[in-house]
Amino acid sequence: MPKFRRRIWCATSIWTNDEVHCLIDLAGKVKHAPAKYARSLAGKYISLIFEKPSLRTRLTFELAIKQLGGDAVACDGALGVREPIKDIARNLERWVQAIVARTFSQAAIEELAQWSSAPVINALSDAFHPCQALADVFTLREQLGELRGLKLAFVGRWEQRGALAHADGTRLGMDFAIATPRKFAPNAGIVSQAEGLAAISGTRLEITHNPEQAVDSAHAVYTDVWTSMGQEKQAADRRKQFAPFQVTGNFDGAGAAQCRFHALSARQARRGSD
Repeated sequence: MPKFRRRIWCATSIWTNDEVHCLIDLAGKVKHAPAKYARSLAGKYISLIFEKPSLRTRLTFELAIKQLGGDAVACDGALGVREPIKDIARNLERWVQAIVARTFSQAAIEELAQWSSAPVINALSDAFHPCQALADVFTLREQLGELRGLKLAFVGRWEQRGALAHADGTRLGMDFAIATPRKFAPNAGIVSQAEGLAAISGTRLEITHNPEQAVDSAHAVYTDVWTSMGQEKQAADRRKQFAPFQVTGNFDGAGAAQCRFHALSARQARRGSD
């Protein structure tokens, strides 16, 4: 098992392939033998900071911490309003052993990590959702076995979840196809990074505006909500733009996929049918 050198968990792109595989392997061990790890965080306290409302992420983090023998203290509200983020980080590092943060801005996550000696875990920002991406990859391996040779298709709003699944999929040997409206094309920087990972791994990366083309021969299909928290003013335009990218039971090609992934939301989601 490799020793993790980094104390910043802002995005999976900073980890080596060995570290990613190590995390997936460890997740499997904890899932199948929870009693063995029930004291792993004994005597540890972890801060949960949530700028965004959350059901699944918040409760599962708190439950996981307690199931591992630790305890969690939660704080809601915007960062950097009452006091600078660096002061928050400097205080928290004296009180807790790690910080979990869900923020509107990736910059806020990175500033916390810059000023805190305690590890900072990104529980969702406007750029990345690394814990969700790792959970998705773990599920794929559980359900489909060997990752190399699989094809993943992402249809719709390619943002936090698509970015991470995209990068992790290509680096671990999976082909990846993305179908999204032209107006919401992937970030050029992350595309360049993923192309580099794909070249090293010998995998194929495809970006298209045709959802049927993306899902053709895919083993798994991803989608996500069209409008995230903080984007409500764009909702009407997004519904119009993403309507042809809705994954439904009649979606040509998607029916052959062995797995479908979609993010749940407090708001009614329109990205796919049940």
